[in-house]
Amino acid sequence: MLRALVVLGALAFARTSSADVGALTSDSFPYHEGHGLDLDAGLLVGFPTALPTGLSRGIGGGFATDRIEPLHLGLRAAWVTATESSVGWKVTHSDLRLRVAGSLQHEAGRGSIGLRFGLGGTLVHETRDRNQGQRAGAMGDALQTSVFAMVPAGEFEAVVAVHVVGSWQLVMSGGPSWAIVDHDVHGSWVAELGVGWQP
Repeated sequence: MLRALVVLGALAFARTSSADVGALTSDSFPYHEGHGLDLDAGLLVGFPTALPTGLSRGIGGGFATDRIEPLHLGLRAAWVTATESSVGWKVTHSDLRLRVAGSLQHEAGRGSIGLRFGLGGTLVHETRDRNQGQRAGAMGDALQTSVFAMVPAGEFEAVVAVHVVGSWQLVMSGGPSWAIVDHDVHGSWVAELGVGWQP
């Protein structure tokens, strides 16, 4: 009787273990490929376009289509700000970055890796506020100045996208960037972490 119970228990354990292995080997988070359109948005950091120091933070995003295989073409936009202070002034730069982008991607399992090149312009808004200016009685341009400038700029980034579930992805990108400010090439870098969607 005891031997029969031991045999039955062993068979039940083996059957349960086989079911668990099947559950583990199956895809618990199914996903599906998109239909030629990639959308993404996320948090962006990098050096300011025109300030020599500081760190810009903001948001960015864009879309791309693969109708010209294997090249993916699209548009991207980002808005970032940075604030730095000196003894006399507090300087704030707000950058609106607009790009035409092209990328080459290689699919690998649940994800893809690629290189993306963006080219366009950055609208820089600089605001300078004089520290303690109001207390000193400063007025007009002596208290605050504001100026806009559009400069040519671009980026060259590595992009990694991983399917999480359904149409949703985790998207990471980063690489060097450049802008022509006052007839001088200003090099920097940019990085983005966000989510992507393939309808």
